[in-house]
Amino acid sequence: MTTEVILKALTGIKLIEPGDDLAAIAVDAFVQNGLVPQPQDVLVVAQKVVSKAEGRYVDVANVEPSPRAVALAAEIDKDPRFVEVVLGESTRVVRHRPGLLIVEHRLGFVMANAGIDHSNVPTLGAVERVLLLPRDPDGSARALCDHLVRTFGVPIGVIISDSFGRAWRKGTVGIALGAAGLPAVIDMRGRPDLFGRELRVTETGFADEIAAAAGLLMGQADEALPMVLVRGMAWSAPNAPGASLIRPAEHDLFR
Repeated sequence: MTTEVILKALTGIKLIEPGDDLAAIAVDAFVQNGLVPQPQDVLVVAQKVVSKAEGRYVDVANVEPSPRAVALAAEIDKDPRFVEVVLGESTRVVRHRPGLLIVEHRLGFVMANAGIDHSNVPTLGAVERVLLLPRDPDGSARALCDHLVRTFGVPIGVIISDSFGRAWRKGTVGIALGAAGLPAVIDMRGRPDLFGRELRVTETGFADEIAAAAGLLMGQADEALPMVLVRGMAWSAPNAPGASLIRPAEHDLFR
């Protein structure tokens, strides 16, 4: 374990547009900030810039809502076209009430509006754009991680982070949608506790903890700091993707 962790927001990153080479932008950000990656550094990248680079925009004005979306929109007081976009990214509706729609995303995340967002999305005239999550956050993290490792020649990790609300808790925190080059989950079962008792159920959401720490610098509004370097972490557990953080339905008492 480590006794000190350093977080450094990478400054000077341009506004990301569809088709941008995010890996090249990350490399340039390291150089411009005078940083040389070290083994087991972790680069946390905001989901929004990944989605923007991948062109995950939808123009809501061009969406034709289904009867299901129209009916649900009337219940929750939302635009039926937006609800149709949410349903298209979801496998089921978990809960809803006026102003709130909680769904299970096609990737397994349980979240509001399938993670689809209007905030920090530039407008284009009359076009009403929203931004979807990356198609494959773990794949996006892996591609970025591989490029950084090839460029700098040291093993580092990458986390694609997003802000999540939590059941029974107020406020949003950063979580890992995707991860590469590190263990998203660390299984501590079988290890002794401070007094020698064997841990039986403890698994740590390692990538989520790192993402939450990086969120302190990324912010939620106009900070424009979508990449944060986390230095000082140490691990020996095998790498595991962000998908490993999702609790299987058969182990979930609340579904």
